Amino acid sequence: MSIEDVIDNLAKEVDGENGTDENILIFTLSTCMWCKKCKTFLNDRNLKYRYVEVDKIDLKDKSTILNYLREKYDARISYPFLVCESGHVVGYNPNQYEELFNK
Repeated sequence: MSIEDVIDNLAKEVDGENGTDENILIFTLSTCMWCKKCKTFLNDRNLKYRYVEVDKIDLKDKSTILNYLREKYDARISYPFLVCESGHVVGYNPNQYEELFNK
């Protein structure tokens, strides 16, 4: 099974009326206040996105996802970890989100 399949099986989708070509995906922790703020940021803009709550998945899948993020984005792992077509943002940073979505 490919990493894309693993993510597709785990990700929950949030519909938004403001569609974007960005294909937004965030990796979060269910108890993290910054992750909740990231979701609120996206919800307030009525954006469609998918998310994976990393603390609620199988340890094997978690390991697979973390290795993928480290290899693909060469970044430290911190949550929320937002990925979209224009790039990625580690941690909660609304200014960087706006920059990505307005490219």
